[in-house]
Amino acid sequence: QVQLVESGGGLVQAGGSLGLSCAASGRTFSSYVMGWFRQAPGKEREFVAAISWSGFSTYYPDSVKGRFTISRDNAKNTVYLQMNSLKPEDTAVYYCAAGGPPTTVQSMGVRPVDAWGQGTLVTAST
Repeated sequence: QVQLVESGGGLVQAGGSLGLSCAASGRTFSSYVMGWFRQAPGKEREFVAAISWSGFSTYYPDSVKGRFTISRDNAKNTVYLQMNSLKPEDTAVYYCAAGGPPTTVQSMGVRPVDAWGQGTLVTAST
């Protein structure tokens, strides 16, 4: 089982940028599809991004496509989320997630997740 710890959340003005990191423990990090989800107050958890074990494939919902970028460094057991052009509606707790086989980047948002991080708060103010 992999353990995940997010960092990098904070307060940013709308239109600004923020980067999140997720450090994973465990020797099998490179075998997981990694993803980011978010949950705004009073709303259900929402899929934000996914990246394949190799890093060559990524997948985003339309709500963040073109603004958010997911990447990973398997040598550092870390996955990143770069968020640009932030909007007030991006305000949420952001969670890192790991999906084992047969999860793909396309199915990350709908399949059970193997591990969750504790979450980090991102606030985009007007």
